[in-house]
Amino acid sequence: MDTGTHLVMGIALGGLATLDPVVASSPLTAQTVLIATIIGSQIPDIDTVLKLKNNATYIKHHRGITHSLFALVLWTLLLTGTLLAIWPQTDALHLLLWTGLAVGLHVFVDIFNAYGTQALRPFTKKWIALGMINTFDPVIFTVHLAGIAVWVSGWYPPQVVFSTMYGLLIFYYVYRYLQKRTLVRKVHQRFTDVLDVNVSPSMRVNLWHLAITTKHEHIVAKYSDHSIKVLDSFARKPLPKENEYFTKALEHPDVVSFRSFSPVYRWELRKYQTYYEIRFIDLRYWSKGHYPFVAMVCFDQDKNCVGSFTGWVFSEKKLQKKVSPLPF
Repeated sequence: MDTGTHLVMGIALGGLATLDPVVASSPLTAQTVLIATIIGSQIPDIDTVLKLKNNATYIKHHRGITHSLFALVLWTLLLTGTLLAIWPQTDALHLLLWTGLAVGLHVFVDIFNAYGTQALRPFTKKWIALGMINTFDPVIFTVHLAGIAVWVSGWYPPQVVFSTMYGLLIFYYVYRYLQKRTLVRKVHQRFTDVLDVNVSPSMRVNLWHLAITTKHEHIVAKYSDHSIKVLDSFARKPLPKENEYFTKALEHPDVVSFRSFSPVYRWELRKYQTYYEIRFIDLRYWSKGHYPFVAMVCFDQDKNCVGSFTGWVFSEKKLQKKVSPLPF
């Protein structure tokens, strides 16, 4: 989820903690637990600092080890220990439990996005991405915001506020799951030889983006108003590993990061007068006829890399600028 949604989730969790008799009986513990749930709901995203190094490192590791089972325990212990050092009279056990719940909730809700997480590391490095909820979901954000406002106002008891709020959210997640299941079934009914369906929810409840892999092609489509509309299609082509330029491209860090993250993509190999351009295009993200998530590497005729990029870019002009210097 986005930072704002994680923030309101942390605040709401701090409010829910006031139903814990131990927390409710101690203002200091209640204060410390609220701080813990707010920070705990954000701390797994500390890997955002990897952007300062480069996009390839960020893409390869974001939501990786920092969202793993190991990190869940580590963040919980570190944050609890730090807060106890500042406020030693806080109830340690209940602070630990609510901190762990905040960190765990962050990791848990992130698996419902199309981006996903490596939540089961160290047991597996597989990305878990259920593709049911957009990174920013207006319904989830609004329900949390409304719940917090009613709780702070004191209009209703916390028991009523949070049971209603979380009840609505559980219903919404079940609804989105049923939506996705119906959508995938319709894809299999419409297309033949379907091997895989990558679903990316939008911020609109009834609009979904699809990257469908069949035996012979990749199909990019959208689902809205109970119907599937094909936007693009590409013949599936094996990677030309016998091509020396392509082989070097596959070893480039930008491409390695891209392929570690992207489950469905197409590739292009273009030969110009003085250089070769190799491009990998993620088909899950389609916006106004453009595919914004790419990896691109350029080589001169001596197979030296003269420019590369991986990440999000929303126009061809900006992409060429990022990959410079190119030998035009």
